[in-house]
Amino acid sequence: MKFAYLPKPKDEPIAALEGEGHTHVALEDNPDMIIFGGGPDDFPDELPESVKVVQIQYAGVENLQDVFAKYAGSGVRFANAGGLYDDTVAESALALLLAVEHRLKAVSAEWNNTQLFKEKQYLFDNKKLALIGAGGIGKTLIRFLEPFGMDITAVNRSGNPVEGADRTVTLSDDVWAEHDYFVLLTPLTDETRHMVNAETIGKMQDSAVIVNVGRGPLVDTQALTQALADGHLRGAGLDVTEPEPLPADHELWGLDNCVITPHVANIPRFMERRIGGLAAKNWELYAAGEKMVTEVDVDAGY
Repeated sequence: MKFAYLPKPKDEPIAALEGEGHTHVALEDNPDMIIFGGGPDDFPDELPESVKVVQIQYAGVENLQDVFAKYAGSGVRFANAGGLYDDTVAESALALLLAVEHRLKAVSAEWNNTQLFKEKQYLFDNKKLALIGAGGIGKTLIRFLEPFGMDITAVNRSGNPVEGADRTVTLSDDVWAEHDYFVLLTPLTDETRHMVNAETIGKMQDSAVIVNVGRGPLVDTQALTQALADGHLRGAGLDVTEPEPLPADHELWGLDNCVITPHVANIPRFMERRIGGLAAKNWELYAAGEKMVTEVDVDAGY
């Protein structure tokens, strides 16, 4: 198999694929597969007819919908990196949750332990957590949370049981009303955009905490900011925001109950370490006439 790596070739995944007997070539040399690690503006205007598979380096592919639509009838198949970064993102979600509950951002230059005595919380203290979107990251996070003894509800579209969760349900008003923590992991679609908004926040307890390691537009930023400022939410941990990057003068930066990281739940070092192996596996499945392990449903958008 011949593959091209766009827009900027990376040594580690190229070496991994070459170690499997594949050949790195330029786009004009008629590759069978493209490994793609850019944004929509980086995607080639035209693909050589030789291209059969595009392996995307990211799990979230909502910004490539126009690309999918363009090649929908051409026979080109797309794969994302779903599941490849379950452990890194799950650990980052746990870090944000702990940072919010331990009130790390509220620690000041003054010895303000009296404030923290009052405000600090612990995950093990009979808390209930809802995983909104309980795929691979959610299942890994359930394992990471096991030592805390937390009551965990997995929320998915089907309601089919998720291993390790105390229960699995579809999304309802009861979910928003009955949990202390909400970890957002669902893909971004028309249905999930702004799923956390003024209305759903209004159903939550004032002590609720929201952690978003999915996509920024899952949350209505204005509604979240207002709720945090007014004390209608205890806190938020955000690795993704809308807009992104969040402007330097945005109110969220100044709220000590909001912990923000700059979209680093997973980082390029781990993408480059792992994507070559996934691409090789997906090509093997494609060549065998099977569905790729992370094949994108272009109609669903993920």
